[in-house]
Amino acid sequence: MSKTRNKGGQGTPATVALAKAEVGFTLHPYDHDAGAQAYGEEAADALGVPYERIFKTLVAEVESGLAVAVVPVSGKLDLKAFAAALGSKRAAMADAAKVERVTGYVVGGISPLGQRRPLPTVIDSSAAGFETIFFSAGRRGLQIETAPAELVRLTRAITAAIGKAP
Repeated sequence: MSKTRNKGGQGTPATVALAKAEVGFTLHPYDHDAGAQAYGEEAADALGVPYERIFKTLVAEVESGLAVAVVPVSGKLDLKAFAAALGSKRAAMADAAKVERVTGYVVGGISPLGQRRPLPTVIDSSAAGFETIFFSAGRRGLQIETAPAELVRLTRAITAAIGKAP
């Protein structure tokens, strides 16, 4: 994998964070359809990548506040497992407007990296089964590919089985 710097005006807080940490990554731009609702699936289809390797970034509310879940687009977030991974009794999906305000990203382009303030993060343990995974680079139409261990390290995430079949 090449070490890609912010070329061609594609710099986002997520790519800046990777470049600053000197982590190797590849940017994968694609034409985003403004009418698309399933952003992760759209990215997978556009890039020809299996749904299991594209990870979506979701933000949920737990007792201690907001937290980030990173799960494959091939499934859904298991809120009970997510809450348990964070030592909480329950979790619920956070309000989209609040998520955008706190992360600095728009829904469909939320990256687990480069958020306005770091949030506790849980990455689905399935990510470890791949040499590289894809996730949002911080805007619709742009994905980052990097080693899952680097994402875990940079987000200070824990890994747990938080994804479930749809």
